[in-house]
Amino acid sequence: MQAGASVSHRVVILGVITAIATLSLAAQSPWEVVATGSTASLRGLSVVSDSVIWASGTRGTVLHSTNGGSAWRVDTIPGATGMDLRAVHGRSALVAHVAATAGRIWRTTDGGRTWSLRYQAPDTAVFLDAIVFADDRFGMALGDPMNGRFLILVTSDGGDSWQVAPDASRPVAADGEAAFAASGSSLVLAAGRFAWLGTGGTAARVFRSEDRGATWQPVPSRIPARSGSGGVFSVAFADSANGIAVGGDYLQPDSANGTAAFSVDGGRTWEPVPLGPRGYRSGVALTGIGGQVVAVAVGTSGTDVSRDGGRTWTPLDDTAFNAIQFAPSGVVYAAGSRGRVARLDVRRLPATRPR
Repeated sequence: MQAGASVSHRVVILGVITAIATLSLAAQSPWEVVATGSTASLRGLSVVSDSVIWASGTRGTVLHSTNGGSAWRVDTIPGATGMDLRAVHGRSALVAHVAATAGRIWRTTDGGRTWSLRYQAPDTAVFLDAIVFADDRFGMALGDPMNGRFLILVTSDGGDSWQVAPDASRPVAADGEAAFAASGSSLVLAAGRFAWLGTGGTAARVFRSEDRGATWQPVPSRIPARSGSGGVFSVAFADSANGIAVGGDYLQPDSANGTAAFSVDGGRTWEPVPLGPRGYRSGVALTGIGGQVVAVAVGTSGTDVSRDGGRTWTPLDDTAFNAIQFAPSGVVYAAGSRGRVARLDVRRLPATRPR
């Protein structure tokens, strides 16, 4: 009987210690989690302005806020309830485009109240990873390789119609090379005519274009290739010169081996990061703040911050997120599982944190 009581006391003590540790970690987290009213797993995220944010995810779910994330509208696209919407790109509070991994693209022009199907792949093997726009007219969508070339869809009429790019404008993929749809950010358009495309699998590269995807040049990312489960998951550029690629191996989420690289010449070359994010990272965002290129990377094992364009990183906390984007003000938004969306004012963080 005394032995049983002793075990019981130990269980109670351990429970108290665990509760205290959990509360302590939550208290230390700088993220402000906002209530979205959704339980979908979110991987698509598009921050249009300081007020307008779009997010997308499982079960055909699209979230939309017009007040900086304080309140959300939750929509389900008719006919998409069985689909995963892993990429979204918003143009305004009214206009947004979402891509399903199952080769479909929808558009709304009334703030998510109604959606129209603008593209449906004729081949069921099509798998879409990302969708981005350079302006209100020109956009691109990225899919995994088909017949040895990455699938590139283009629109020049604001997403009203989409066409498969000519073979010459579709990068040749190595056998076993693909893109990842973990955060909808494996494809980037910036500075009008520049584009970057991150890959993984048997090859981990960043393809670079200076002509809106008409031609592409492959560049080694310096992030290790990992067949089937690793490589470059997300690419972001602050301008036409400063960029960061993050990734790793999602089957080894706590491994810090080869999780980031940076570029200062527009992606012509990439440099590895000796002390990068602490583990696999599926999303990265960067912006200029106070003369610094500030970056935030997120993944299933937590968040890391860089204040020098991705050369060095410090841990922020252990909250799991999938996707991340900056607003113009310097507030960064992140999205993850079970409808989780959070925001963080990077300008208020301490200058450094111990690793």
